[in-house]
Amino acid sequence: MLKILLVDDHAVVRDGLAAILSTEPSFEVVAAVASIDQALQRLRGQAIDGVLLDLLLGEDNAVDRLDSIRQIAPDTVVLMLSSVQDERQARQAIRQGAAGFLTKDMDADALILAIKAATRGEMQLSSKLDPRLVRGAGAIDSEGLSVRESDVLQLLAEGLPNADIAARLGIGEATVKTHVGNLLAKLGVNDRTQAAVYAWKHGLVRRGGGSG
Repeated sequence: MLKILLVDDHAVVRDGLAAILSTEPSFEVVAAVASIDQALQRLRGQAIDGVLLDLLLGEDNAVDRLDSIRQIAPDTVVLMLSSVQDERQARQAIRQGAAGFLTKDMDADALILAIKAATRGEMQLSSKLDPRLVRGAGAIDSEGLSVRESDVLQLLAEGLPNADIAARLGIGEATVKTHVGNLLAKLGVNDRTQAAVYAWKHGLVRRGGGSG
């Protein structure tokens, strides 16, 4: 069962999202909170598979706080949810480690499918946004990767399969698949081989620098 955390500063939105997700037997909404700080507290206290994060939380831009989330919970998938179609914010969110950028006008079934796909490592983007935002949207550097993504990329570039990467990092193989999918999208490449070539060419990995 996937444990989901909802973060939105409007109670009616939180309640609506919780009601929608509760219809999916494989989801468990563990909490619905109003701020990033409350979300971080929850993430410190338990393992959570996915976070649905509102773009604007009062005066707080959630994209600017993604670093805090990925430092505490590097294996948690974060999907941004916005009431506006903002390509600049979507691009920044992806570069900061989000697994996708969705708009609140999507239907319930599509939202459930998007969450499932994101936890499988598939980057999610609103159909109303340009898909090129997550493929070849510009050169990426190590600052655009989470700590865990950098670890996975290092081992991937050394030729390790997902099972070995999972064992080396002490995480699940499904989690590795999620990170690999995010890496392919961020680097704008189609497969693991291209990701490894890109990583070596652009200095994103180091010789003899396996994680662990």
